[in-house]
Amino acid sequence: MRPQGFQAAERLIDLANAVRAHSGLPRDVAVPLLARHGEGPQDLTEEALSDADLRDLGDAALRMADILTEGDTGRAAAALNETLAAHAAAPRLSRHDGHPWHLHVDHGDAGWADWFLASSALALAQILTEHGRATWGECAAGNCRTLYLGTGPGSPRRYCSATCASRARVAEHRRRKQASASPPPPCPCTSPPSC
Repeated sequence: MRPQGFQAAERLIDLANAVRAHSGLPRDVAVPLLARHGEGPQDLTEEALSDADLRDLGDAALRMADILTEGDTGRAAAALNETLAAHAAAPRLSRHDGHPWHLHVDHGDAGWADWFLASSALALAQILTEHGRATWGECAAGNCRTLYLGTGPGSPRRYCSATCASRARVAEHRRRKQASASPPPPCPCTSPPSC
């Protein structure tokens, strides 16, 4: 059984949303998030995860957020290929810290940012090849910028949650209702009988 949270794509979404919601990537946000996604306490100390590492990790998360907001699958694939070319190494199987066997594509001595970029790009590349399209994006609801990962069956996802989808449907319904209830515009003619 896979340990809770050990999924690179979900970690990517959570980090990208966190860095977009907070200025930089504050330690009090990053550490619990990384712990939730399988990082051990020994990896999250100030010595193991320095302030410089946090800044680099935040920059890497913003870079991946740009890929997550790319709506064109071809351009998203090209960006993933560029990221893999710049940050990935030959794949290797790894099993550590109680996790099952999984692929690592980062260089063995990679810092937090390179590790994150390589593992996140690999996760999105796997999803893209499995589904044949980019199944991720930014919520289409009016005032929401939340990134989502849609890997379920059915039509492509457009919203981060059922709440945002419902809000958008209600807003569209109200807009249509208001438009149909509005009286027709006054006749611009100077002589009404000729209308």
